[in-house]
Amino acid sequence: MEINIKKLYENAIIPTRGSDEAAGYDLYAHLDSDKVELKPGETLMVGTGIALEIPTGYFGAIFARSGIAAKRNLRPANCVGVIDSDYRGEIKVPLYNDSNVNQSLDNKERVAQIVIMPYLNVTFNEVDTLSESNRDQGGFGSTGTK
Repeated sequence: MEINIKKLYENAIIPTRGSDEAAGYDLYAHLDSDKVELKPGETLMVGTGIALEIPTGYFGAIFARSGIAAKRNLRPANCVGVIDSDYRGEIKVPLYNDSNVNQSLDNKERVAQIVIMPYLNVTFNEVDTLSESNRDQGGFGSTGTK
């Protein structure tokens, strides 16, 4: 599948994969300076300098990169971002500092990953009752998980 991409700045970096089998494509920070600092509990909207033309029937799912999340406690503030196929603006990542120390972020650093995924277009059918199931209304640990 080909995805049209537009660099909004000449020095923006096109997403890359870490390996041939990687599902996610790394997104790179496009900052106005060489480095920014995130205080504990702070969210910074990080631009990537790119815009995408995602095909109809697909969306871009923005996930944390495991290294930056596990080693530095930086993650997308919304946990998983959704880039709809009709969005043509700059891809941005609201990066959140979950740690208790200041974290620096370098320009052109890999900040998140995008996975292009299909979705189902559904219609909702309002009814008075739903079919029964073994689980019924049990939730939040009702299946015996700890």
